[in-house]
Amino acid sequence: MFVAVVCDLGSEEHLEAVQRTLLQYGLKKTQAGVFESVTISGDAMVRLKKELDRLTDGYDSLRIYQYPMEGTLVVSSLKDNKWRKVVVSSRTAG
Repeated sequence: MFVAVVCDLGSEEHLEAVQRTLLQYGLKKTQAGVFESVTISGDAMVRLKKELDRLTDGYDSLRIYQYPMEGTLVVSSLKDNKWRKVVVSSRTAG
């Protein structure tokens, strides 16, 4: 699965903690505030989201792009301490 995490964090302390955690989970920094992985498992993603939730507050926002997830692109956003998910399917009606 390909995973990209985009970070917009409200404090330097949160930025350092989140970056350290993303690196511990095997994501690589590709740009300022952007981390990617092609090797992370679904179970690790569940643990990572919980960890990121613990490290952030209402001033922080994160966006996680996961592809493929059962043939779909899943975009999870953390904003105002709440996760929201959008599922985009590549399947066409037939």
